[in-house]
Amino acid sequence: MRPPYPIAIVPLLPEFLQRRRAKMTFPLRMMDELGLDRPAYFWVINLSYRGAQGALAEPGDLDSVYATIGKRWLPMAAAARGAGLAEERDGRWYLTSKGRDLAQRQRAAEREHYATLAPLPRDELSELARLLDTALRAAATANEPAARSHTPWAVVYRGEDPADGSFAQLDVAVYGLWQVRDDCHMAAWRAAGMTGPDVEVLTRLWRNEASDENALGELLPHQRPADVVAGLSRLRADGRVEPEALRVTPRGAALRRRIEDETDRLFFEPWPDQLGRKADWVARALSEVNAALA
Repeated sequence: MRPPYPIAIVPLLPEFLQRRRAKMTFPLRMMDELGLDRPAYFWVINLSYRGAQGALAEPGDLDSVYATIGKRWLPMAAAARGAGLAEERDGRWYLTSKGRDLAQRQRAAEREHYATLAPLPRDELSELARLLDTALRAAATANEPAARSHTPWAVVYRGEDPADGSFAQLDVAVYGLWQVRDDCHMAAWRAAGMTGPDVEVLTRLWRNEASDENALGELLPHQRPADVVAGLSRLRADGRVEPEALRVTPRGAALRRRIEDETDRLFFEPWPDQLGRKADWVARALSEVNAALA
């Protein structure tokens, strides 16, 4: 796909992921049955997307690449282990047979739930699902980015191919594209010489989201307050943030813009030109889906 890229699609992807299961009752029943809270339950479900290889307690896997506080997931893992759903072996976490059974039941319940949803006329939903799945297949197999930590999760998440043109196909496409986008973004800021925690501080200021340091810290609960301050100091020393204000300098804005542009290039360039010609329709259709799911 050639620029200009259809960046209006990007914020619609996480919005869809936040809404598509909002009215499912199966997770609530299982949480009650297993004595798990929502974070612990979905920690188990997310662990299932790692497949047979399990997950490691390292940045980009169980730990976030944007965090300075490690193992924030440990209480969830402990609850999952206490319920007999997960186990740790040699530093790697795996689902038990009970955990794998739960994940399979969750997936079956999702497919049943999706079959009841009709957020668009059938032909439009089918077209949207097929187009975004085509984009995923192209983006997931592109030569760039060379290093991918999240894209493989999309392969496991897909499981057995859903019916062509179904809501389930739309689900695997959007989930997969968001994992690809993560890998593209990480590749972009690493190429710019940034670290995860520092680029997130820069991003919050670039978007004018924090009026003072306390507000900035509240936006970054996965970083220690001292680490947020240290990140600010580094960005100021590099001339990326103004010395006496929480504002990016022109140099900082240019850097963050380059990171965003490179993320978009890596993400959208593999998409077929045919999809590019329908990108405005895709954005409108996905926006209508999200509104219907609210």
